[in-house]
Amino acid sequence: MTYEEYLDEVTTLMTEMFNMSDEDAIKHVMRAQAADFFTLHDDLPEMRTLERAKKDAKTIFEQKNKSRPHTPPKRTGPRKK
Repeated sequence: MTYEEYLDEVTTLMTEMFNMSDEDAIKHVMRAQAADFFTLHDDLPEMRTLERAKKDAKTIFEQKNKSRPHTPPKRTGPRKK
């Protein structure tokens, strides 16, 4: 499959495997692409298989769900000046 078809397949698998909306799946695949997650896939056609697409969909989903870095606790009461 072409590189574009591969990205479409990963997106479709994310909607099917993880019950994501098309918009959310597209957003996460685009973010992964912007972070160079698919760089080798573009260069090596043998990486663009259905089995690899399933693994990549799972990896992207898991990365999306990693906890964010520590955020400070919410303040209670009036703010000090």
